[in-house]
Amino acid sequence: MITQPGFLASEFPPSVDVFDYKTLIPSLEGSMWAGAFTKLSLLVWMAVAIVIVFFLVTYRNPTLVPTKKQWLAESVYGVVRNNIATDIIGPQGVRFAPYLATIFCFVFVTNLWSIVPFAQISPNSHLAFPAVLAVLTWLVYIGLGIKKHGVLGYLKHSTVQPGVPWWVHPILVPIEFLSNLILRPITLAVRLFANMFAGHMILLVFTLGGVALWNAGPLLLKPAALGSWVFAVVMTLFELFILSLQAYVFTLLSATYFQSSISEEH
Repeated sequence: MITQPGFLASEFPPSVDVFDYKTLIPSLEGSMWAGAFTKLSLLVWMAVAIVIVFFLVTYRNPTLVPTKKQWLAESVYGVVRNNIATDIIGPQGVRFAPYLATIFCFVFVTNLWSIVPFAQISPNSHLAFPAVLAVLTWLVYIGLGIKKHGVLGYLKHSTVQPGVPWWVHPILVPIEFLSNLILRPITLAVRLFANMFAGHMILLVFTLGGVALWNAGPLLLKPAALGSWVFAVVMTLFELFILSLQAYVFTLLSATYFQSSISEEH
């Protein structure tokens, strides 16, 4: 993403300032909103509005024979409910389908910004946004476990594996505690952040690489610049697959965590 006005006209290679995720919206610079309203926050609010408006408009007048928009909305919800919530959690997973469908749609739309012209970056390539989503899932995950087993029962459920010799527990219990109760939101957030940041960097390398080769002196480098831009287009299509997959994986792992919390056995 080109974050500074006139970036292409500046010297090459660019400075680290182009990776400043707190880049302000130019029209807000110097105003009272400058420090609180950035490009990434704008993209997040736009994603929220898109998801809400899409489902409100789609189900405003539902019909027995669905329209294309209604079919798309029902398909998205159906995939999350049937292929994730029910398959992973079981019959009671239906009650988690609204949350999981919301997470899937929000992550997908915020990821999609990475290939939308003039946006060209996903808010999830900034660790703070995946961290908030991961903490929400973690709070639901912990809350379900405590509601199901009680505080002490849930601690035992999450850290003690049945059938393990007693002398192994001093080693295994701390590992299980860190893995199940502490590290899960961290790994959930880092997985989404790392994939979206890497995709952003790859597109940036091929795009700016083409610019650098085109502006270089030798004429023989012009075809290489065109080749770099072709790869940028190819990687954009690949990024569309990756961003969809990451939305699915985030939702799938959330359902897996919920299942482990409410299951009878560890």
